[in-house]
Parts: sequence; C-alpha cells; structure tokens
Amino acid sequence: MTTILSTESLSKHYYHRDGLIEALSNVSVSIPEGSFVTITGPSGSGKTTLLMALSGLIRPTSGKIYFKGQELDTDSDKVLVDFRKKHTGFIMQNFSLIPYMTAMQNVLLPLSLNGLSAEKQKQRADELLELAGLANRKNHFPRELSAGQQQRVAIARALANKPAIIFADEPTGNLDPLLSVEILNLLKDINDKNRITIFMVTHSPLANQYGKVKIHLKEGRLMDHQ
Repeated sequence: MTTILSTESLSKHYYHRDGLIEALSNVSVSIPEGSFVTITGPSGSGKTTLLMALSGLIRPTSGKIYFKGQELDTDSDKVLVDFRKKHTGFIMQNFSLIPYMTAMQNVLLPLSLNGLSAEKQKQRADELLELAGLANRKNHFPRELSAGQQQRVAIARALANKPAIIFADEPTGNLDPLLSVEILNLLKDINDKNRITIFMVTHSPLANQYGKVKIHLKEGRLMDHQ
C-alpha cells in the first residue's frame, strides 16, 4: 500500500523564558494512503503541533516529512505553500467561515484561486454543498446556519480543490453528541468513497473510534501508533 505521508524523527521546539519546550520529540510515523488517522493525547501533548507540522503550517525544528515518498523542503515557503494549496484541505473546530459570505461564497473562495472558470467553480461548489447536505442552504450566511451546518460548509470548503489529505483539528469540539456523529459519519463517507486521507485531532473517545490508524502522544512523544 502506498505511503502518503511519513515523518522521520520529527521534532518541534519552542523557546520560552522558562526554558526550552519540546512540543514534539522525535516522532516517526508512516501513514498509508486513504487512511482515517486519529491523533489523541492529553492537553499539551503535541497533537495540534503535529497536525500543523504535517500540514506545512509550521516548520519542524528538526526531522523530515515525506509526501508520497518525496521529502518536503520545510525550509522553503514556496514548497510549503504549494503543498498546502494543491494537496490539502483544513477543517477547524470553530469552523472559520467568513461571516459576511454565504455558504456558497465560502466554498467558492478556495476555488477562485485555482484557475477554474466561473462556471466550473460554481458547478464544483454546488456539488460539494449537495454532498454536505446543504443544497437548500447555499445562500444562507453562517449566522443563519446551525453549528452542524456551519461545519458541513467548512467540510465542503476543505474539499474544494480535491485534496489528497484533509487535516481536521477537533472538528466536533463545538458540537453536541448527535451532531458530532453526523459530522464524523460524513467524514467517514468522504474517506471511504473518495480515498482521501484524513488526519483528525480529537479528545473524544467516540471520534477516536473512527480511526483506522491511531496516533497517541504524551508530552510531545509518540506513545502508540497502530
């Protein structure tokens, strides 16, 4: 099976007035393409730091990251921007929708950067909102949508440019249990049907059950990888 993303002795250190903080320490993982990966651990264990490093949002202090067998030059802004733009989508706990844009406009935003014609952009956005179960809410603003509906818009937006990987940071953190299951099932369907690799940081035992590959961190160190 093809490995889509792997790390070799990945570390991230921060300097604080109280001393050196090892947010990640020598983390090595190998993730098969099409996996649903859950990243768990106590608060401060390095979960979000690992997600941000894997996605190219922050640079590791040391170690290597490989995408489909090719090492990413994490010192190059251009390489990291291209990686994020072409291969990744993001889902955040607080949805991160632009409040003065409709659901359709929020999904169209990343599409406007990829060179598609306006007609093809709209067609793609319509398809994604249909997939997310929001075809009849596409002209609604975020304030007019429930929390679950807002997260569905965020998922549709994350899929806009047909990413190979979706990075999700506590995507059910602001949702009640029923809505959490709906969102998790939607992510599972996307993973199953489209073979999109998903990395999901979570505190939730329920959400962790969705992981086909599970990473557990403690104090920045890899405690379990299965």
